[in-house]
Amino acid sequence: MDKLFILLQHILPKHSLSALMHKLARCKTPWVKQFIINTVIKRFGVNMSEAAQPDPEAYESFNAFFTRQLREDARPLEHDDTTIACPVDGTISQMDSIENGELFQAKGKSFNLSALLGNDSLSSEFEDGQFTTVYLSPKDYHRIHFPVDGTLKKMVHVPGELFSVNQTTVEAIDELFARNERVIAFFDTPAGPMAMVMVGAIFVSSIETVWYGEVTPPRHNQIRQWQYSDNKQQYKKNDEMARFNMGSTIVMLYGKDKVTWAENLAAGDAVQYGQVIAKINK
Repeated sequence: MDKLFILLQHILPKHSLSALMHKLARCKTPWVKQFIINTVIKRFGVNMSEAAQPDPEAYESFNAFFTRQLREDARPLEHDDTTIACPVDGTISQMDSIENGELFQAKGKSFNLSALLGNDSLSSEFEDGQFTTVYLSPKDYHRIHFPVDGTLKKMVHVPGELFSVNQTTVEAIDELFARNERVIAFFDTPAGPMAMVMVGAIFVSSIETVWYGEVTPPRHNQIRQWQYSDNKQQYKKNDEMARFNMGSTIVMLYGKDKVTWAENLAAGDAVQYGQVIAKINK
């Protein structure tokens, strides 16, 4: 069954399907959007009691439901300036060091740091640094928050594939996160340089940031960059950063010796937005 799934990943028209999902997710026809919302809630066990709007019928579209806001008291937020907070709800795929310019993906597989960051000149800031990869499932809260105070330096959009990013594809497809479409944001933080990589996937209809809006679609064939060094945009820990309009994966990177991951966390652990996942090394 896994082999069939991987075969389909290679032959399906993934970009066309994602474009179709973009339209379907924004459909406001009552019976259509409600059928999709109710199906997802039942299939994946979505906890609507955490939502600021717990009534599934109150959402004008499936995308509005999928990017729903949490109640203010749904997460105990960490405001300590010596720690790193988890930016999302999800499951840790990896939490490790960057070694020889490679990030561990799964047994026998890794992906290249420079390739992940679109061969950007800022890649060198993360050599021998730390990274964590967190997968967001369909049941998870799909807004992304700042793990620490940060000043935006640059945003990069790297076009690419739209493979699924579940455990089956992570274990089977080489350099998955460096091949899929992604939006990368670079920041200056109290923990030094930070990169937040928001990885697209099949049915991820768009990636949206608070400072730009919807970055994808439309999709382009060339890498695009936006510089913010002369237009200082500062954000506080736990502020909203971005949204996945449908779900995927984030890869968060820090420089060498800048952070230490929490000893009580490991690959496979569930995490929540606001939870302490690392300390900042002084």
